[in-house]
Amino acid sequence: MSPHYWRALQGIVTREVLRFLHQRERFLAALVRPLVWLLVFAAGFRAALGLSIIPPYETYITYETYIIPGLVGMIQLFNGMQSSLSMVYDREMGSMRTLLVSPLPRWFLLTAKLLAGTAVSILQVYAFLAIAAAFDIVLPPLGYLLALPALVVSGLMLGAVGMLLSSTIRQLENFAGVMNFVIFPTFFLSSALYPLWKMRESSVTLYQICAVNPFTQAVELIRFALYAQVNWEALGWTTLALVIFLGAAIQGYNPARGFMPRRAQAE
Repeated sequence: MSPHYWRALQGIVTREVLRFLHQRERFLAALVRPLVWLLVFAAGFRAALGLSIIPPYETYITYETYIIPGLVGMIQLFNGMQSSLSMVYDREMGSMRTLLVSPLPRWFLLTAKLLAGTAVSILQVYAFLAIAAAFDIVLPPLGYLLALPALVVSGLMLGAVGMLLSSTIRQLENFAGVMNFVIFPTFFLSSALYPLWKMRESSVTLYQICAVNPFTQAVELIRFALYAQVNWEALGWTTLALVIFLGAAIQGYNPARGFMPRRAQAE
């Protein structure tokens, strides 16, 4: 990587991380959602939802332990959407507008922005895992370290989804509505809150939807990594989804071949 590319990447990532650290409200909001699910909803679901021994678990586990990977995925999903929401604003009057007219390739700038958002999401994830450990929800020690590569891949994939959405939307108000439309079906139609075999007992159609949901693959990739295992199938599908979403986002941000009409892009 040439010095120009390296300085640009370093500057973009550093800016995003520092902006996140200075926005304490955003940091707290990122932790409130998963903590509410962990400490409140899980207490009620524990009695209603039975769990069998399924990989990567070797014994019976509590429901709180089961949903940890799903809540980690929730953090990365929301962060990916929020990072892309800021891109809609930055593209019109912020730093992104300046970046997109720089001599550096657009694909590189978008990838650097995606890496910066992923770095922020990983900071949020480890803060959440530290709080969960304080409530006696402890994972294998090696899993905290080995989960890092999985968090990078899942964070990039989920961030690419948000980036793709931001490439087709020009107004903040529209993006907020679309964001909610995407987040909640993606989260609930996955293995984040309940095993897929439970969903199959209820509805085969819903089970099939959950099985092909890229968010399910990201959650399972994280789940196995937290227990020092590799789910190769989930890794493959998550990586494939990352390539597709990122490629489509780069295409969408291309002013010559983007998804938006030329008149909308000019505005």
